[in-house]
Amino acid sequence: MAIETTTHQLPYLGYGLGLRAEHYESLLDEPGNVEWLEIVSENYMIPGGRPLVWLEKFRERFPLVMHGVSMSIGSTDSLDDGYLARLSALARRVEPAWISDHLCWTGVQGINLHDLMPLPYTEEALAHVVDRVRRVQDVLGRRILLENVSSYISFADAQLTEWEFLAAVAERADCLILLDINNIHVSAHNHGFSALDYLDGIPASRVQQFHLAGHEHSGQLLIDTHDAPIIDDVWHLYVEAVRRYGRVSTMIERDDHMPPLAELLTELDYARALATPLMRVAA
Repeated sequence: MAIETTTHQLPYLGYGLGLRAEHYESLLDEPGNVEWLEIVSENYMIPGGRPLVWLEKFRERFPLVMHGVSMSIGSTDSLDDGYLARLSALARRVEPAWISDHLCWTGVQGINLHDLMPLPYTEEALAHVVDRVRRVQDVLGRRILLENVSSYISFADAQLTEWEFLAAVAERADCLILLDINNIHVSAHNHGFSALDYLDGIPASRVQQFHLAGHEHSGQLLIDTHDAPIIDDVWHLYVEAVRRYGRVSTMIERDDHMPPLAELLTELDYARALATPLMRVAA
């Protein structure tokens, strides 16, 4: 596969899937249109066992990227040196195209909440996160990507919009962005802001990857569940993102109610069909 680079010299990978155990065998036997895979870093930050055996098989067949859920970049706890050492060791083993995590906090006082908690969008929080991102990048010896999360509460003392905060982190820490299109839609619905304003506020030069996923309704809220097909509104927002940012590596996340691989391949084909004409126009 020909590798083409962005402004920040990371590869363009095309269209991929999140690697899940339910599809291990199917992906090796009939990978269809899958061009790359995203692994959940914590699933493979282990000394040995079957997951690493499978991982080596996929490493031989596909470009891989690493996506974490426990860096807790926004926490007031000290950065976890042990976690970063294990993450670095996995990166040396996998040689990923890039490493990402979430713009959030996941624990405090040593307790992992196993959830992606939103940050207050203040100047104080911004300076705190920027400093921690810089230190993580120094440890890993590379830029990381940060993903916007879905949220269900807002902070009364917020000084910035979510997109202003994300853009400022990326610029000041010199990191990149994993833009989750579904999360923008979910948070826009929950908080009443414009998803298009969000897209307009993110610098295209920082956007390295897209996530596409499904969600559920819970009363008046939308909940980011990754357990359902992508809805039309998210597809429409994806088209608008491609118009603004051009060719960006795109993948589909599914974490529960796992369908046969063929269903995800159909969604991946649809993403490619939507984006390709727009990228031709941009070229």
